Amino acid sequence: MTVFPEITNLAPLKFTPIYKERPWGGTLLGELLERKTPADIKTGESWELSDREGADSQVAEGELAGVTLSQLVAHYGRALIGSRAADVSRFPLLIKLIDAGDRLSLQVHPDENSCRKFADGSEPKTEMWYVIAARRGARIMAGLNSKATRLQFQEKVNSPEVEQLLQCHRSVPGDAYFISAGMLHAIGGGNLLLEIQQNSDTTYRLSDWGRVGKDGKSRELHLEKGLAATDFFNRNSPRIPGVTGQADYNRKYQLVNNSQYFRVSELRLVDTWRDDTSPDGSFHLITAVNGRTVIESDDGALRCELEIGRSGLVPAGFGRYRIRVLDDGETTVLKTTL
Repeated sequence: MTVFPEITNLAPLKFTPIYKERPWGGTLLGELLERKTPADIKTGESWELSDREGADSQVAEGELAGVTLSQLVAHYGRALIGSRAADVSRFPLLIKLIDAGDRLSLQVHPDENSCRKFADGSEPKTEMWYVIAARRGARIMAGLNSKATRLQFQEKVNSPEVEQLLQCHRSVPGDAYFISAGMLHAIGGGNLLLEIQQNSDTTYRLSDWGRVGKDGKSRELHLEKGLAATDFFNRNSPRIPGVTGQADYNRKYQLVNNSQYFRVSELRLVDTWRDDTSPDGSFHLITAVNGRTVIESDDGALRCELEIGRSGLVPAGFGRYRIRVLDDGETTVLKTTL
């Protein structure tokens, strides 16, 4: 029988990655993050934090090793997730690493209104991408450009010319993209991204660029629902340019601060960072982007060490903690809250 400690005695949590096979999977997880991905599949995604049936993250180490995220949520509830969550029946976010060897499908995710209209079990999804690394020539396609019309898109959706109707950006490490529900998007090959999203697995593919699977068949497209879910009025640029230059002091930048689903800030650290979950009424999710870090209580008794690319969950009821950098130079860390 699992003995759950009091929330104030629960160390920050690291979870075992769940690797997902994808036809567009790449090799950057192994090359850059030294992940030992399954040898028999083409890995495209690593689900770093997931509370979903069939993909329930397990604590990787410590006294609760093997306990699932859904079990933690069921036991601790708001002490783990916080007061800002509308619902604590499951963890509200899904955190992934996307390893794109080839470009992903052209797709869209529904918002709440579309899900109510479809009434088919669809779940709304707004997400954010953070570019960890990118090969030369890698691109991000997100949003329609200012001159594209709905009719043009419908006519060209099955043609390579559909790219001309999208906003296309060169992938730059440190850049982020806020992909609201209803925004058309595709991740180009050569990208390694951190994806922060609502806890949803609903995707409507409008084009898969003519790709076929191992069985020689194309993946299913969802043209009717995809068109219905697309917000053709939103022509805003989703790109959040990264900061340049280095400093000899800690810096904090807000990447996403006005979303009702999550808030994300970028910490550029050269020294210990002190923080507190209490004022936020939310868990803190800490992701080590380019250097090893330690999340720990002020006395160092409760701690979790993060390798590059790994995320650690600080419970909402934890209170004060600190982030220590283990590598020389400026270390980038992302902090996600509700």
